[in-house]
Amino acid sequence: MNYSERLNNVIPGGAHTYSRGDDQYPENAPQILERGEGAYVFAPNGDKFLDYGMALRAVTLGYGYKSVAEAAIKQIWNGNNVTRASLIELEAAEVMVDLIPSVDMVKFAKNGSTVTSAAVKIARAYTGKKYIARCLDHPFFSYDDWFIGDTPLTRGIPAEISGLTLNFRYNDIDSLVALFEKYSDQIACVILEPATSAHPENNFLQKLKKLCKTNGALFILDEMITGFRWHLQGAQTYYGVEPDLCTFGKGMANGFSVAVVAGKREFMSVGGIKEEGAERVFLTSTTHGAEMSSLGALVETINVYKRFKVIEHMWSYGQKLINGMNDLAKDLGIGDNFKVEGVSCSPIVVTRDKGRSSSLAYRTLFLQEMIKNGVLIPCIALSFAHGELELQKTLEATRKSLQVYVKALESGYEKYLQGKIVKPVFRKYN
Repeated sequence: MNYSERLNNVIPGGAHTYSRGDDQYPENAPQILERGEGAYVFAPNGDKFLDYGMALRAVTLGYGYKSVAEAAIKQIWNGNNVTRASLIELEAAEVMVDLIPSVDMVKFAKNGSTVTSAAVKIARAYTGKKYIARCLDHPFFSYDDWFIGDTPLTRGIPAEISGLTLNFRYNDIDSLVALFEKYSDQIACVILEPATSAHPENNFLQKLKKLCKTNGALFILDEMITGFRWHLQGAQTYYGVEPDLCTFGKGMANGFSVAVVAGKREFMSVGGIKEEGAERVFLTSTTHGAEMSSLGALVETINVYKRFKVIEHMWSYGQKLINGMNDLAKDLGIGDNFKVEGVSCSPIVVTRDKGRSSSLAYRTLFLQEMIKNGVLIPCIALSFAHGELELQKTLEATRKSLQVYVKALESGYEKYLQGKIVKPVFRKYN
């Protein structure tokens, strides 16, 4: 029995995140990884890959960053989880409050889904309203019913819950205006990422915030991806807008499990216990939410960001990567079929077929060829560990991979692709 069979035999989906599953990778991808070091990952057989997945964007400094690991280990020796709130729990909370201007209070958890759902609960509790408006153009907010029920994956979720989530479009303020008009005084919150593959246009975020305030809805920014990449204080500072509530996760502790819902005291305090006689809101209550090792890693990760120009490096490296990969595609005459675009600190690869339509088949082929050339690139998640050597390795792998891409455009991808085409995570059927 190979690793894939063993994994799927004991874990539904073969991994604990669907985006790590077999259907997201070409056939020649490593089925399992043993360890990571810097910008590289290693399979049990010793195969080494330059990695751009970086633990689903959770690792921003590099795998096994020494001072972060040591900070986590120190807290493990302190007991890792104690009976009441820990000293590092207080320190980490105060660090976050001091770091981000929009934040007065925080609540830690272990994953992003928990804290985005907590933000939604705060909004419903504070406003007394039930509808949620979420950006349809942003791929993922939570595994909880309020979001998953609003995707094609509705099995197991009552329609009554799905119907409480409404959709608007990014950079389209009129689509949100229409929702507030249709559901007058019924929308508790608006949730979106500050940006994904494109910047906000025409003061979109500022207009959205004003619209929320006018209609008595809370403005929530999900900074799982933008946080600790766009700016140390989040994309909210980069774009000059303060949300009512915000959520962070992924890169905030260099791969250690930490997520946070944060925001203004007026809203966060609905989950408190000190206001005598107030009706209680059971916000989040998790045994491991303030695990000491992870919070030690969080504090040290922030220290590393402050000591070194981590954010600046991501922006600079990303732009070099975009320019280099696009130049290679243009030189081969396929600049309209293969392109790297998006925000410099978080680029995306766009693959198109001969007719210039978006193509998962050609995406799979590109991923396959990059793996053959020693690069694992399910997405482009940059880290402080990606340096000049890694840039040149990536461009050389891209050059070789795009040479095959050219041939496939001429004679069909079927001749070159081994195995199945990768599939979208959010699809109705397996």
